[in-house]
Amino acid sequence: MIDQEGSEYDRLFYPFLFQGGTANVEEVMAQVRNSTLEKCAEIVALRRTTLELYGDMIVAAATAMARAFAGGATLFAFGNGGSTTDAQDLVADLSDPPFPGWVPLPAIALTNDIAVVTAVANDVVFDNVFARQIIAFGRPGDIAFGISTSGNSTHVLVALEQARKQGLLTVGLAGYDGGKMTRSSAVDFCVVALSDHIPRVQEAQATVYHALLEAIYVLLSTEPEQATALPSIGRVEKEPTS
Repeated sequence: MIDQEGSEYDRLFYPFLFQGGTANVEEVMAQVRNSTLEKCAEIVALRRTTLELYGDMIVAAATAMARAFAGGATLFAFGNGGSTTDAQDLVADLSDPPFPGWVPLPAIALTNDIAVVTAVANDVVFDNVFARQIIAFGRPGDIAFGISTSGNSTHVLVALEQARKQGLLTVGLAGYDGGKMTRSSAVDFCVVALSDHIPRVQEAQATVYHALLEAIYVLLSTEPEQATALPSIGRVEKEPTS
């Protein structure tokens, strides 16, 4: 039962629950429907813009990642909050592919080992929670995949910089205007979802890494000799446009 007085929060976000039975159900459902359609339109538009601006980079990144996997690479994914769950989702899809014919590929989410994360944060400094794991596990030719909605998450950037020092391929996803990530020389490929609305950014980023997965598996479906001969592609410069 809803308290007839309700909290300030309740009355602000759910006013139709406190109108003494006068709320029109059809009007409420229409509002919900319109809100849902508006959100759908926003994410479709952002996905389209991201593809238009970064389509070539996505293909180039997928090519470089497929070549790395063909050579025995392990992918290390990391991020914060919602980006943590995206990193885990990416790793889950690589470790237990959702489609027939897709073989598991080596991948680790650096957010998963809470003992390591809290130990480094407590004993060293939080900025190194991912970089220390890259130092321990990363080998030349592996892949570091960092996700940040702002593009400015210090420990994500530190990990990508460490990965570059160790000879890993570095891939980043960012939002807003790309922040420091898109300007970092340590990041080989940086795809930016140009929005300041975090839910829309994360939805677009999820689309990007799933597109990367599909492209990677298409490339790896070629003969092994061809896959290992895929061209090695370095950093691709892309200046976002408004």
